[in-house]
Amino acid sequence: MNGKLYLVATPIGNLEDITLRALRILKEVDYIAAEDTRNTLKLLNHFEIKKPLISNHRHNEEEREDGLIEKLKEGKNIAVVSDAGTPGICDPGEIVIKKCIQENIKVIPIPGACAFVNALIGSGINTDTFLFLGFLPLNKKNRKQKLEQIKDSIQTVIIYEAPHKLQTTLKDLKEFVESREIVLARELTKIHEEFIRGNIEEIIEKSEFLKGEMIILIEGRQEIKIEEKQQEFKDMSLEEHYELY
Repeated sequence: MNGKLYLVATPIGNLEDITLRALRILKEVDYIAAEDTRNTLKLLNHFEIKKPLISNHRHNEEEREDGLIEKLKEGKNIAVVSDAGTPGICDPGEIVIKKCIQENIKVIPIPGACAFVNALIGSGINTDTFLFLGFLPLNKKNRKQKLEQIKDSIQTVIIYEAPHKLQTTLKDLKEFVESREIVLARELTKIHEEFIRGNIEEIIEKSEFLKGEMIILIEGRQEIKIEEKQQEFKDMSLEEHYELY
């Protein structure tokens, strides 16, 4: 009989945010597949949990897939964890999840902390619909496409960014978000947690020397009236019409 794959959400900062169910599962499984075994070991030691750890990070996930599937087929239960938050959301997990589904191995999500959800609900920006883009691509062409997508989105847009790339990303966004409201959520659930609000110019100025985990939330574009859309189509070149369609 196959084992089960558990996707266990871990705290994004404050260790008190781990759930009772997550602690129970981590104690009961046979193995824990961790993004960084050193970080996970700190968490396990804090809660006095001792389990064999398997390294499962972004650079070896495909190589680890067969080994994890083999153990699951032997009847072993495995918990997948990332360094912080929910596995599979901009973190390892997606590859083995898809393989488990193909192999009819049961996948069980264990809910908990998710950084972008906490950033959204604390932002004050519309939560009805939103577009989560994770990290923007580094490739210039792909990055430009994502920036254009942000420009055209009428939904709240959420992106992650590393502190050392924050200023570059904000400056890239400048010409695409105009005067829309921006919220920078920083160090969520930690001692220095804060929400910084303003337009893009103000956020660039306020965040110049900031450090820590960053989430950028961008107010959706106001919907254009039919008349304005018609004029926009009229003003487009033949090449722009071709790209659009």
